Amino acid sequence: MSSNDETDHAIEVWRYRKLLNMLAASRGAGTSCITLILPPRSQISQASSMLTTEYGTASNIKSRVNRLSVLSAITSTQQKLKLYSRVPDNGLCVFVGTVLNEEGKEKKLSFALEPFKPINTSLYMCDSRFHVEALEELLENDSKWGFIIMDGNGSLFGTLSGNAREVLHKFSVDLPKKHGRGGQSALRFSRLRDEARRNYVRKVAELAVQHFITADKVNVAGLVLAGSAELKTDLSGSDLFDGRLLAKVVKIVDVSYGGENGFNQAIELAADALANVKFIQEKKLIQKYFDEIALDTGKYCFGIVDTLKALDMGAVETLIVWEGLETIRHTLRNAAGDEVIVFSQPDEKDREKFMDKATGLEMEATAEAKPLLEWFAEKYKDFGATLEFCTNKSQEGSQFVRGFGGIGGLLRYKVAFEDLGDLEDEDDEFYGSDEDSDI
Repeated sequence: MSSNDETDHAIEVWRYRKLLNMLAASRGAGTSCITLILPPRSQISQASSMLTTEYGTASNIKSRVNRLSVLSAITSTQQKLKLYSRVPDNGLCVFVGTVLNEEGKEKKLSFALEPFKPINTSLYMCDSRFHVEALEELLENDSKWGFIIMDGNGSLFGTLSGNAREVLHKFSVDLPKKHGRGGQSALRFSRLRDEARRNYVRKVAELAVQHFITADKVNVAGLVLAGSAELKTDLSGSDLFDGRLLAKVVKIVDVSYGGENGFNQAIELAADALANVKFIQEKKLIQKYFDEIALDTGKYCFGIVDTLKALDMGAVETLIVWEGLETIRHTLRNAAGDEVIVFSQPDEKDREKFMDKATGLEMEATAEAKPLLEWFAEKYKDFGATLEFCTNKSQEGSQFVRGFGGIGGLLRYKVAFEDLGDLEDEDDEFYGSDEDSDI
């Protein structure tokens, strides 16, 4: 997976998480929230028939208000299904219902989406809330891990994604035992044995590249080497093993078996390491950012204003943004016809920044207000940057959010922001503050 592909996938996952959080927090007016999950290869026609049956059952609900809202939700779900001739390859999730907003007013929600990876759950639920647990589980088990199980009898290559494991390839080998037969000199036999082992390691190394590298990029989040002998150590220490794969090795484990039994055992033994990899990657990224600041290299930026300046210059190599950033980006026009960009928080009551200083009147919005995070997700490629989301779950991530407002970047070269001049109306509110980034 290329760097851009990884970033695009991270953005897709972030959008799913954002949608799921909204759905999970929604509460229905009565039992009018329908959750319909169809796994791959299920039939649209069967789901439609089931909804027709449910419509008949719902017609008997005694409460008129609840009955009408449930019937309306079922009808809307049926309409959504008509947009699909078949269930998409990864399955189909439909969420339809009437929910209450913060003011207690009713609002209709209707979403149909294909998960970003296959979902194995089949579910129909009409409740006072949406059931997103199956999709949340997909997010938790998002990464794909590679496994190489290697012993004296052969090797197995496999992947694990969530609870789905796949054997990519396996082969057997007949290595000479440690003791030679009579008539052979010990030296000659040792040489033959070493040569056979080296050829075996070479073959495993070549197959590892074949299975775990695509378009010159490692296609797994991490790699686990497992085996019942010292062969796995020989592989990791060999100059035959591709350096890109070696950098992705997260754990080397001893297993009692080879083949598929060894694969299962390796999954259990490596579970803790796999769970921590994303956490460790985030810590490394933000620690690198802090190191640039500590060394005062000038190759870093923080806050909205400086980060946008650096992006415009093409100086940002890695844009780092907290996935919970709530800042809203407004595109406005003043009386002189100039475009003005203003940033605010969702609960901000102060309207002064939206006023045209020349006229004292509120400026006209020329586009729909958009979360800054969404704007970054759409535009980061235009600036030649890569985009990395971070959480506040690690100590480093929490410090980045609280101390730097959850927005910053690693730069390609040193930038003296103090010499660039100020953006119009540059205020502290544009920078992240402790108040803005409460967790």
